[in-house]
Amino acid sequence: MVHAADPDAARQGELIRLVRQDCGSCHGMNLTGGLGMPLTPDALRDKPFESLVATVVYGRPGTAMPPWKTIISEGDAEWIVRRLMQGFPVETR
Repeated sequence: MVHAADPDAARQGELIRLVRQDCGSCHGMNLTGGLGMPLTPDALRDKPFESLVATVVYGRPGTAMPPWKTIISEGDAEWIVRRLMQGFPVETR
């Protein structure tokens, strides 16, 4: 489903790469867990959407989860979380 605030296709590609490479370094290259928790639909099913978006944007103080607000917008974070909850796309390039 496309939302009005979805990033354009080029930005989506950048975000997919960011999640697969940068987030994958802690959450596992397949997002199935590592230092960080799994980011699979099953693992996120019971987590509140707004809380997940806030975690991406602002990080989790006292943990290894950094804030990403300097390089992604809240809209980008919403797109990432929606996609994670559906099953995150693979990198195409």
